Amino acid sequence: MLACALSALAFPAAGQSDLSAIVAAASGADVVILGEVHDNPGHHARQADVLDGIGPSAIVFEMVSAEEAQRITPDIAAEAQALADLLDWANSGWPDFSYYAPLFAYGAEVPVYGALIGREAAQGAFAQGAAAVFAGDAARFGLTEALPDAEQAAREAEQMAAHCDALPPDILPGFVEAQRLRDAALAAAALAALDAHGGPVAVITGNGHARRDWGVPALIARAAPEVSVFSLGQFEAEPEGDVPFDLWALSGPVDRPDPCAAFR
Repeated sequence: MLACALSALAFPAAGQSDLSAIVAAASGADVVILGEVHDNPGHHARQADVLDGIGPSAIVFEMVSAEEAQRITPDIAAEAQALADLLDWANSGWPDFSYYAPLFAYGAEVPVYGALIGREAAQGAFAQGAAAVFAGDAARFGLTEALPDAEQAAREAEQMAAHCDALPPDILPGFVEAQRLRDAALAAAALAALDAHGGPVAVITGNGHARRDWGVPALIARAAPEVSVFSLGQFEAEPEGDVPFDLWALSGPVDRPDPCAAFR
């Protein structure tokens, strides 16, 4: 029922929000989801400013696994190079650790949770569906149910666009299932942190997981409707139409190679 109801939700199309507006809107939420474009340092700087403003009780990172997060002690969190070495960040595939170091530094004060889905689990979701490999109550997060046709089509189209329109159409459902698994892992970690430490729990993740219509906020709404959630989207250019976040903000674009050049 929730997935069907999401189609009727309206999202803000107004201009970008400044830091004070973001902190004011996030204050009082049980879970504060801070989206990003992973390699944009301006987005990470804003995340750090929001964390300063809300004073999180715990932080969930998309970029580290639950097992890695358990090894992040307060002493290690305070030492950026030691933490980068512990996480083998240089070989992780994530952008430069200096972008994330100020966020992980909060681990010196509050617990850090990880929600990274490993390659094997992602491949399992791709082949068998997210419910088959989710390490928890798959039904609680809606993973045992097929998506509505319109949402499935929209999510497949988004995956195609994200992969430079170069994917065979028949494998798109597998990419959607892997994304659903990642959303559920983030939602489960946020709720576990909230149960253990109270709010506000902050979640550091990509924009795709932060969106309210079908990302982590939607899964939390299904699994724990009493939990209040705030979601911030961050962009490099002004988005058009309805934007599926509570608020959104801009930072200047990063000069990066064209990811689709290899497909031309």
